[in-house]
Amino acid sequence: MSNGHRIEVMHGVNFDVLDRRDPALYGGLSLLELERRIESFAQELGLRVRFFQTNFEGEMVERMHRLAGEADAVLINAGAWTHYAWAIRDALEVAKLPSVEVHLSDVDGREQWRRVSIFEGLCLAKFAGEGPEGYRLGLQALSKALTGTR
Repeated sequence: MSNGHRIEVMHGVNFDVLDRRDPALYGGLSLLELERRIESFAQELGLRVRFFQTNFEGEMVERMHRLAGEADAVLINAGAWTHYAWAIRDALEVAKLPSVEVHLSDVDGREQWRRVSIFEGLCLAKFAGEGPEGYRLGLQALSKALTGTR
C-alpha cells in the first residue's frame, strides 16, 4: 500500500565521487548504486524519492528553499557540510519539512570535528555508521512521522 509521500534525498559535497572514497568508511558504492538501493527501500515503504546532489553549498541552500510543495520530507547526508555549514541548517529550517540526517560512516566514532552536527535538534533522527541501511532506517522514520504511526 502506497502512501505516496515524496521524500527529497539530498547528498552534499563529494558524493559525486563516492566510489572513489575509502571503501572501508563509505562502502565502495557509486552514488548511482546508492540511489538505486535507496529507491528500492522507498518502494518497499510506498514512498516516492527524488535525488539531489551538489558540491556547491549555495545550490544546496537554493534547492531547500524550493522544497515547499515539492516534497513532504527530507533525508539528508550533507557530507562534510554537516559539521560547519550553518546556512544549510538555516535553509532546512526554512523548508519546514520533517527531516532525518544520515551518514554512511560512523561520524561519532571518527575525528572530533566530525562529531559536530549542525542539524542537531532540527532533524527527527540521525543514523550514522549503518552504511546504506541507514537510509532505510531514515526512510522508515520519515514514513512513520508522515503517517503518524509508531
